[in-house]
Amino acid sequence: MIRRKKERAWNLFFLVLSFMLMVLLFNYIPLFGWVLSFVEYRVGNPIFRNEWVGLKYFRLLFTSRDFFRVMRNTAVFSLLNYILLPLPMIFAILLNEIPSRHFRKIAQTLSTLPHFVSWIIVYSLFFTLFSNDGLINGALRVLKLPPQDLLLNPNTTYVFQTVILQWKTLGWGAIIYIAALTGIDQELYEAATVDGAGRLRCTWHITVPGLVPTFIVLALLAIANFVNSGIDQYFVFKNAFVYDNIEVLDLYTYRIGLELFDYSYATAVGIFKSFISIVLLFLTNYIAKRVRGVSII
Repeated sequence: MIRRKKERAWNLFFLVLSFMLMVLLFNYIPLFGWVLSFVEYRVGNPIFRNEWVGLKYFRLLFTSRDFFRVMRNTAVFSLLNYILLPLPMIFAILLNEIPSRHFRKIAQTLSTLPHFVSWIIVYSLFFTLFSNDGLINGALRVLKLPPQDLLLNPNTTYVFQTVILQWKTLGWGAIIYIAALTGIDQELYEAATVDGAGRLRCTWHITVPGLVPTFIVLALLAIANFVNSGIDQYFVFKNAFVYDNIEVLDLYTYRIGLELFDYSYATAVGIFKSFISIVLLFLTNYIAKRVRGVSII
């Protein structure tokens, strides 16, 4: 019996070994490149033959006006998305309440499809709708109303980009909550119905508490990614009019490293991002454990 358990344990170990090696190869070995942030790197020179500058580029982080502007943009986008974190859970609950199973599947499929559409196609769609000569402004001119070019308006950049992101990810984000709904004991609903509870009370007292642990885990992961806003969306929607408000930390790192070839400074920005993410993950995990006794670490 003991021998069989050991054989099974070794089988499981070799099963995950390839994935462990993949993580080591693509996530940990590249950390050696962090040394670039401590040298005045010149392309073509071996890393350790470049001038050692210590913390020069980390000090530059906190003296650069561009960096603080980019951090402001990243923080605003992240906070807006945090405010809307419950939306996928609410959407999943609403889908679950649809009586017709056929219509529910259609609604779920249609809401999930935008996730699989590339950001280039999404930009083309919104350009067709909201550009100066787009469908929306064409309709506004017919109604003798002033046109609104949201793609070029820096005052609406934060809200407009947040709405686009929510439209693209809402259905996909709801999938996890829909899966969590299947794990709620159906006898609870039957008992509540017998006691006279309606659908609204069942949702509030059974469904929502049943989804809260899943919400906490996803919230922890989202908060840990506070400075990781992504690059795809903002890269395709950027233009000269809104660039100051749409450039987030990932796009800033791309511009510094791959357009201006300042690899040392770009690496320092990347290290800063990783440090902030780790601190936020452990902080939010500690708070969640103290408040609700639920954590992921």
